Amino acid sequence: MKRVFSAGGIVIREGTKGANGSKGTKVLVIQHSGHHGWDFPKGHIETGESSKDAAIREVEEETGAKAEIVEKVGETKYFYYEDKEKVFKTVVYYLMKYIGEGVATTPEETSAMEWLPVDKVDARLSFKDTKRLWGEAKGIVERLKTKD
Repeated sequence: MKRVFSAGGIVIREGTKGANGSKGTKVLVIQHSGHHGWDFPKGHIETGESSKDAAIREVEEETGAKAEIVEKVGETKYFYYEDKEKVFKTVVYYLMKYIGEGVATTPEETSAMEWLPVDKVDARLSFKDTKRLWGEAKGIVERLKTKD
């Protein structure tokens, strides 16, 4: 069985106005262009690259968002098939803070992107493991807000 290791980011930004004029913390979610599921940006860790560096790179490549790591949230593990071969994938996720716009170099991997209020993220996410991970990240976000 093939094993794949990836890293991704749960990116938050503060004080931005949404389409409905609401302010507050927003969370970046993407729709994958292949399977059309809603998730957080992620991708393969390249040889010699740390998971933190991969997460920062993948977020910018897929979304154009530059972000810095706040802390590790956790990981998801799942199986899928690629060219009739079973693959076991582990993805480590980091809570990240949006710091500006960069350049999306692989935007074709993403068919849609949204900044959602914290209370709307769970309903948008497509996968059980990602929803569980978001629950952990949401707790961190709330803890950080009480420190401010």
